[in-house]
Amino acid sequence: MELKDKKVLVFGAGKSGISATRLLQRIGATVFLYDGKEDLDISTIENKFEMSPEIYVGKIPKDKLDQISLMIISPGIAIDHPFVKEVEEKGIPIWGEIELAYRYCKGKIIGITGTNGKTTTSFLVGEILSAFFKDVYVVGNIGDPFTDIVLDTSDQSVIVIEVSSFQLETIHKFHPDISAILNITPDHLNRHHTMENYINLKKSITVNQDKGNLCILNYEDSHTREIGAKSDTRVMYFSSEHSLEYGLYLDGDDILYKKDASIERVCNVNELRVLGKHSYENVMVGVGIGLEMGVPMDVIRQTIISFNAVEHRIEYVDTIDGVCYYNDSKGTNPDASIKAVQAMKSPTILIGGGFDKGLVFDEWVTSFNGKVKTLVLMGETREMIADAARKQGFNNIIMVNDLKEAVRISAEKAEDGDAVLLSPACASWGMFENYEQRGRMFKEYVRELHG
Repeated sequence: MELKDKKVLVFGAGKSGISATRLLQRIGATVFLYDGKEDLDISTIENKFEMSPEIYVGKIPKDKLDQISLMIISPGIAIDHPFVKEVEEKGIPIWGEIELAYRYCKGKIIGITGTNGKTTTSFLVGEILSAFFKDVYVVGNIGDPFTDIVLDTSDQSVIVIEVSSFQLETIHKFHPDISAILNITPDHLNRHHTMENYINLKKSITVNQDKGNLCILNYEDSHTREIGAKSDTRVMYFSSEHSLEYGLYLDGDDILYKKDASIERVCNVNELRVLGKHSYENVMVGVGIGLEMGVPMDVIRQTIISFNAVEHRIEYVDTIDGVCYYNDSKGTNPDASIKAVQAMKSPTILIGGGFDKGLVFDEWVTSFNGKVKTLVLMGETREMIADAARKQGFNNIIMVNDLKEAVRISAEKAEDGDAVLLSPACASWGMFENYEQRGRMFKEYVRELHG
């Protein structure tokens, strides 16, 4: 669809919607920007543009829907939202910001999705590719919207996109040259309603790929293995538990790459700066993407060995009175938090709880396996988590009102040689703007312990 001179409605005035509006203006479309929140200040939104579009908050005049050729929705807006349904019933096409950007993108596209590890893996892939290619962008759910950079791309560009399930709800032609699905475990079921829907959304990153493309999948995840068995694209697996005929796998402490009966040692995991088996899986994905893109193994090896964990993902914060503090605020679901707990090498006081996304916590508690000494709980889910813990025979539970109290109590309970880990297994909403703010506040409260 040619959008020059077309009238387009952008639904959602957050970061994604602002960026999509700017792109549409640059390509010559007329934009109506709408947000359902009545208390938004229109003048504040207007200041984000050189030339402000028509902006509506709370309600939008009905006649505007009769004028538009397309609606772009932000990833924070569900496709079953009543207004989205109203537009859909009028036969108006609905795209997400990822789809809009794709239509104007040049160069190679790498799309990375999965329940956990997307951010770390996307950053790592960006560093591997930047060590070999001159024009690399890392965008999407990771931070800068895809639409921010798309008109700056060329045929020589490489674009790494962290893609969430929310963004995959509204793709149509989006076609990555390389895709990766890191894992699929229960998450966002309050939005996607069923696990089947969630799996199908993750799978959809491959829907427009063909045999000329590659999809990298987790051999240890039954959902991704099934996706690979039915895929129309080439498949490379990675595994932390099994040797593979083709792909990347962990053999003892070595990461190996096997292709055509040839086995090459990538590195020893003790050379890496990241912790935990899940981190080694992320590294394998990075290696696989780098090799597919033609990056020499010695360049890949040098990059992965020097790579540090990203902020808020098992991020070392400080050591105070012999106690190490780790920020895993990115652990927004039980599976992510399980991986953080498993990465700890010391007796651990675990801070958990937050917004209820309709998840269950029994498997998370089971993963403590004698490593977690005390569970400090906060937020909407604290009673739910406490019930799950008691059912599993774990009773050393402390309830707190907020994160600052959680840090103070944890410091009081910790002994020399222990670790304090913030890995909530829940979203941050209701207590914080996002997981980043939660992580930053945790680090601030830890540093206050110095007095």
